[in-house]
Amino acid sequence: MADAELMTNEERLRRIEAITDAALSGLNIAELLDELLERVRDLLKVDTATILLLDGHTGELVATAAKGLEEEVRRGFRIRVGRGFAGRVAATRAPLTIYDVTADDVVNPILLATGVRALLGVPMLANGDLVGVLHVGSLALRRFGPDDVRLLQLVADRASFASQARAQVLDRQAALALQRSLLPGRLPDIPGLDLAARYVPGHDLGIGGDWYDVFMLPSGWLGAVIGDVSGHGLPSAVVMGRIRSALRAYALDCDDPAEALTSLDRKIHHFEAGALTTAVYALVAPDRATVHLSSAGHLPPLLAVPGQPTQLVNLTVDRPLGVGRPLAKRRTTVLDLPPGAALVFYTDGLVERRSELIDTGIERLTSAVQAGPAEALCDHIMASTAEEHPNDDIALLVIRRQPPTDEATPATDPGST
Repeated sequence: MADAELMTNEERLRRIEAITDAALSGLNIAELLDELLERVRDLLKVDTATILLLDGHTGELVATAAKGLEEEVRRGFRIRVGRGFAGRVAATRAPLTIYDVTADDVVNPILLATGVRALLGVPMLANGDLVGVLHVGSLALRRFGPDDVRLLQLVADRASFASQARAQVLDRQAALALQRSLLPGRLPDIPGLDLAARYVPGHDLGIGGDWYDVFMLPSGWLGAVIGDVSGHGLPSAVVMGRIRSALRAYALDCDDPAEALTSLDRKIHHFEAGALTTAVYALVAPDRATVHLSSAGHLPPLLAVPGQPTQLVNLTVDRPLGVGRPLAKRRTTVLDLPPGAALVFYTDGLVERRSELIDTGIERLTSAVQAGPAEALCDHIMASTAEEHPNDDIALLVIRRQPPTDEATPATDPGST
């Protein structure tokens, strides 16, 4: 009898392993969790099965999938870690059973209304991180044994890695979609200027907070900014979007880039605490002859003037945004922009390599930059300096003052010479 019972338990585990292995490659996350819960309810002969996933932003467990307690998902039930049955499982990261459920044991009114009498819950962990809680319940009094715990923990482990993997994919897709939606879809046509830009997402570390923006101001000045929010993934992309919108608002109120970055620094300290951000904000004068720049810890742009060696702009650099206490006053550098000259702004993903000093990457970029049409210059920079599979995002922005020779000239009559 004992051997028969052991074989039964082993067979149950094999069935769970088979469905989870197959599901990992073929089902989306909703289908996978739904299938796992259906199997668990059948194999453990229980009436309810529920998965609550951890919301990393709020620290709460959120009912994500359920069988027998579908109302939890429909109502968007949430509970803090440490509260109620699922909260205690999450807090202790250990299995928990209740033989006779009372109102003192659970705080979820839906669970009580359903009439669940016995509960078994296990933590969902992936690489030591809490992903959520899986629990099952019986409408009849029942004692869950070690084999039940073992089987449920196996399912929880498989569901954890599947949920985490798919969450990372969704996070990256959402971040990329958000980031692309915030980058200018088309650079503006500005008389006297030639503009071009590139953005390439990093492939190893995921989407980050690299961004650029170009906009005309009512005063006739052209605003241009490039920056990098620390971190990766959707949170950085969200912060990047907020910072971009805030800078546009501050730019409407002043024609001094240092003043705009000072206001942005205060905003980040108050509303985005901990979000370290570098940026260079430039204002091109209405006559296009000068550029006013302010840098918050960002790499200096390059200036390519026809007939002269390309140089790093000698730019006064203040500390990054969101670091230390907000600076009372940031500084602005005024730069001449001769006809035909090109300003090249970039983020560190273009010049950084794991195996070399960043100065080497800047020297490589400097050698690749020459005065010329903006689109062709962007193409040349990306082809000659960018890695095939970058480890970080790359943002590149070129602003070139058009030379007189770019303007249309009358055709020459060959017979007149």
